[in-house]
Amino acid sequence: MAITNPPPLLHFLLISLLISLSHSSSDPLSELKSLRSTSDSSTIHLSDSLFRRILSHHPRTFSLLVFFDATQLHNKPELQLQSLKSEFKLVSKSFFENNQNNPDALSKLFFGVIEFGESQSTFAQFGVNSLPHIRLVGPTDKDMKSEPVKMDAGDYSRLADSMAEFVESRTNVVVGDIVRPPIVSRKQMGVIVLGVLIMLPFLIKRVIVGDTMLHDWKVWLAGAVFVYFFSVSGAMFNIIRKMPMVIPDRNDPNKLVFFYQGSGMQLGAEGFTIGFLYTIVGLLLALMTHVLVRVRSVNAQRLVMIVALFVSFLAVNRVVLLDNWKTGYGIHGYWPSSWN
Repeated sequence: MAITNPPPLLHFLLISLLISLSHSSSDPLSELKSLRSTSDSSTIHLSDSLFRRILSHHPRTFSLLVFFDATQLHNKPELQLQSLKSEFKLVSKSFFENNQNNPDALSKLFFGVIEFGESQSTFAQFGVNSLPHIRLVGPTDKDMKSEPVKMDAGDYSRLADSMAEFVESRTNVVVGDIVRPPIVSRKQMGVIVLGVLIMLPFLIKRVIVGDTMLHDWKVWLAGAVFVYFFSVSGAMFNIIRKMPMVIPDRNDPNKLVFFYQGSGMQLGAEGFTIGFLYTIVGLLLALMTHVLVRVRSVNAQRLVMIVALFVSFLAVNRVVLLDNWKTGYGIHGYWPSSWN
């Protein structure tokens, strides 16, 4: 039986269908949505080929926030790559969960991670020669070395929160509240409760006998000093916000910044420094009010008092100078009006 050619109308419809299918399959927006839906953190694993398809498609109607990663540098704690990457994924997941009822917003912004060992050509295309490095590729950006906005160190100094603020200030989308996982999971909490229940009879017996660490005054003294240091050093803020101890200098990535100038954030190093100075003053005050008064020698009392006051003055002076340098606010002393 002879094979006849299809009618012209059917031939036209088949060609149109193939063209439409090829366009839909090459649409990066649909591909990005599909990849995001299969990711636990709503973060897309980018590659050179995927990035070429994204840039070759015009017009683009979405922005892409790219985190540049290098697995071989994860062992360098000063870069904080693993911590920043987890915070980056936390912003991505929070954005996706907070905008479930707003598909228009989800179509305007995507989060992606690209790894140096897999995609060196993309690193070269962006001119990335140091990490950490985060870029926001806008819908109209073409020259990847100059047009995409780079996230500075101050933009991720407070980790996920400052990253979200950067995104909201540069795009027309709202990330929403950062959804952080609980510190203790349900399984861990169950193990802790079970351990407490097992140890409870033994603890009660020792409490009754009076043979526990809680009956030792040295433990209470050390605990009081620790609580005081923990309170005045901002350690709880550092834990909640996952603040790094130091950050790389934006002008020289090989240098580290221990004190950040600006009232918007506080590094762990400067918080511990201030806490140490406060603790020194507190311990000296306790020494003078509880120990020094028991010394019988008046000369020894005077000598220790002078040294303690001098050290306390230096410590408080450093705190005042650092606060003035960091926030711009000045603290001035005034003589009593009756002395004028």
